[in-house]
Amino acid sequence: MRISLIFLIFLLSSFATFAGEADVIAAKVEHSGGSFYRFTVTVQHDDEDWEHFAKAWEILDSDGNILGARVLLHPHINEQPFTRSQSISLPENINQVTIRAYDLIHKFGGKELTLKIEKGNQDEAN
Repeated sequence: MRISLIFLIFLLSSFATFAGEADVIAAKVEHSGGSFYRFTVTVQHDDEDWEHFAKAWEILDSDGNILGARVLLHPHINEQPFTRSQSISLPENINQVTIRAYDLIHKFGGKELTLKIEKGNQDEAN
């Protein structure tokens, strides 16, 4: 009986981590004019509550520098996957970016996507 109780306590205490990491499952970039590009990013994460949800996605250059981000203000429990957009100014020399998502428990580590940046054009990845 005691072993069963210990197992049950362990199982319940670990439950918050079952949602897994936040994955970027699709992304599109469109040139908006000048140095600005509009990123439309779809994230999949089993948001559970205010303590465990996908909190942001980031645009990184090839050296891992953050070029921009979209902060998500609330859980998307009943909207999975979900898509949000953000306009970001990119340096002239950027021709490729990586997009990653962040959740409050696991931080980064889920599926990332890489997009080529063609000046004045658009690109899409799934």
